[in-house]
Amino acid sequence: MTGPVPTLSAVGTPRLLTGLDRRPWLDRAAHLALHGPPPELSAGDLAGLAEGVGLRGRGGAGFPFARKLRAVLASSRHTGGAAEVVVNGSEGEPGCLKDTALLLHVPHLVLDGALLAAGALGARQVVVGVTRADVERSVRQAVAERGAGEPEVRVVRLPERFVTGEGTALVRGVGGGPALPSGRGVRSSESGLGGAPTLVSNTETYAQLAVAARLGAPAFRELGLPEEPGTVLLTVAGAHVVETPTGLPLPYALELCGTGPGQGVLVGGYHGAWLSGADARTATVSRDSLAAAGAVLGAGALLPLPESTCPVGETARVARWLAAESAGQCGPCFVGLPALAECLFDAAHGGGRRALEGVRARMRAVERRGACAHPDGTARFVASSLAVFAEDFEAHALGTGCGRPVLGVLPLPGGVRGPAPAGARRALPEERLLVDWTLCRGHGLCADLLPGLLRLGPDNYPERAAIAVPARMRPRALRAVRRCPALALRLQSADRADN
Repeated sequence: MTGPVPTLSAVGTPRLLTGLDRRPWLDRAAHLALHGPPPELSAGDLAGLAEGVGLRGRGGAGFPFARKLRAVLASSRHTGGAAEVVVNGSEGEPGCLKDTALLLHVPHLVLDGALLAAGALGARQVVVGVTRADVERSVRQAVAERGAGEPEVRVVRLPERFVTGEGTALVRGVGGGPALPSGRGVRSSESGLGGAPTLVSNTETYAQLAVAARLGAPAFRELGLPEEPGTVLLTVAGAHVVETPTGLPLPYALELCGTGPGQGVLVGGYHGAWLSGADARTATVSRDSLAAAGAVLGAGALLPLPESTCPVGETARVARWLAAESAGQCGPCFVGLPALAECLFDAAHGGGRRALEGVRARMRAVERRGACAHPDGTARFVASSLAVFAEDFEAHALGTGCGRPVLGVLPLPGGVRGPAPAGARRALPEERLLVDWTLCRGHGLCADLLPGLLRLGPDNYPERAAIAVPARMRPRALRAVRRCPALALRLQSADRADN
């Protein structure tokens, strides 16, 4: 899969996107002519540099890079083995394209940062995890231009799913296992790829490290805020990537991309939080400013909600997609998130205040109970929507609605449908459980999980290849899909099944 290609722009003096006004892809020669060769730094010097420029992870959590580097170094010395370096270029967040932009246009800058870290740690290899075919081609071309060397650089293509970018899922995936969260409380810095201490960080983090190594801390700190120096990449409205110094007014960053705060701005993507329109108009691009308003910069995704669309419907369709992106490895994800999504649709279509209370109860049921952060992040997104768009949720729950259509402005792969603008209550769009006869082995487990919905014939195979699934049965149908030993079941929207 290729996916959307971002449009690029920069404010002030760009660093990560430098040179792209002249060439859309910087090959090795152009990259070196523009940036010069990177220096060689010891682990102590590299950690000191990262600390001096306040470098934090740009993948969402914002963990200090220097602490992560030192933790890997300490584990490597303790075990006496070599470390590994992993680049997280999976970017499963539909509203984020900044890492895609870097790997499509300036992959050598990312590789420089990763190889700097690998050299400092004495790592055996650098592994770049990606999900898009065009990104894979770009990075492989950059690796080929560098030729064979030490450490080895590998590129691994992973499934394009929301949870692929979770740290342990990424490490398992590039190591040849399933790209799913491990659910174990073991840090990758202690035991990661192949059991070795592993430095895992985001694409932009390594690119910023490469820039800082060339400039040095004093020059790097000339841009941006004193407490948050440098630049940051933002993805605006799921389509535009802009590089800006920290401290820029948030409305100006939106204006550069032809949009405004509207009803509110979702900051940090689908595990982030909403800023009301009023708060967005006074916020700046900085962690402290956004935190004071109740949001977190995260992976730098800014999703403004225009006045013309229904915030309740937009929330419901995203929640449903997040539920479908579950790894299916724990109850809060496997059962709780589909139930939460169904409660949201019920509230959106006149379910009354009891339906809203049901949404809140479902959120409490999944919080702090998951094997990874997916349930917590989804609950945070829903809770923020309920808080910022409280009047709209109240109107929908009471049956009057807000009168606006659901335009689907929050980007989702595949076009997940949302509720109609009217206040009339309706069920979730019909889905069908499909049986792949080329895989089915007649185990019969599906009938035990779906009594009354799916019946077996005399040969112990399902009687039908397509079975309509009522909304209330969706969680059970998902369970049947995930537990089928032959992987012969899948859940699909009825309109797609008919095509």
